[in-house]
Amino acid sequence: MICTTTGRNRTMALGRELGVSLTAGAVVGLVGEMGCGKTVFVKGMAEGLGCDSKRVVSPTFTLINEYSGRINLYHFDLYRLGDITELDSIDYRKYLEGGVCAVEWFERFPDAWPADSIIVELKYISSLKRQITIRGLKDGK
Repeated sequence: MICTTTGRNRTMALGRELGVSLTAGAVVGLVGEMGCGKTVFVKGMAEGLGCDSKRVVSPTFTLINEYSGRINLYHFDLYRLGDITELDSIDYRKYLEGGVCAVEWFERFPDAWPADSIIVELKYISSLKRQITIRGLKDGK
């Protein structure tokens, strides 16, 4: 699925639509340059999962933020990690079963995640426009 969003609210709405459809164990890998809307998309996912989206902030310095909801959301940011051993040091695998994992900078360590991960690629077009491509949804949804 490829679409163009025009503003923060539409990017959040697309994330919310995805979040509503997810089940525990899903991994959503977010790919895109800094400032392209990855965290905004995750805010929408949080709403779709029944989490408080106002609490969602980029986990760049904490590496992972946890949000409680209908399904828990585990929000990772791999930007500062140098290699896979640093990802292992936060015992990331324990999060794969109990909730949904949203992984910013997924492309840094794609082999660490399940093969059936959903990939959300965000491309900056202009200050308000983003092209968002979602791959890996089951049943073409």
